[in-house]
Amino acid sequence: MATVIVGAVVLGIVCLIIRSMVKAKKNGKSLQCGCDCKHCSGHCH
Repeated sequence: MATVIVGAVVLGIVCLIIRSMVKAKKNGKSLQCGCDCKHCSGHCH
């Protein structure tokens, strides 16, 4: 039973992280450029 609870908690955390990354990407931010692509002159890719 403890394994199921821990697995659910880990899955929830991973889902929150992915949701945060998708939301940041939609707002024009990127982890590769210090989270602000508008200041890197298009070198994020």
